[in-house]
Amino acid sequence: MQPIERTILKNPLPGLTIAFLLIFSLYTSLTNAESLENLRASGAIGEAYNGYVIARQPEAQAEADAINVKRRAIYQEKAAAQGIDIDQVAKVYAAEIFKTVPAGTWIQIDGQWKKK
Repeated sequence: MQPIERTILKNPLPGLTIAFLLIFSLYTSLTNAESLENLRASGAIGEAYNGYVIARQPEAQAEADAINVKRRAIYQEKAAAQGIDIDQVAKVYAAEIFKTVPAGTWIQIDGQWKKK
């Protein structure tokens, strides 16, 4: 029987790969959150009543689309788990987002843009 030290050090690649993926995932999440905050602060995107972001400037459309893809996946997962419509989940999240976004964030209610 080999000592544990040799077994662990014999093939460290899988452990390193998992560690790298976890760190990369965390970094990407933090970067995405920072990017979202920057886009909100600049007014390039705003929050809509339906739980998704809207590009207020054309150059922010790709970022808005990427954010909405991620949100839709979350809403779909929650809707499936609760057996309800995705739009219901999105509206619940929208209400929470409206409460928590910082002052100065553009929000769209009934088609009208307003600063929080």
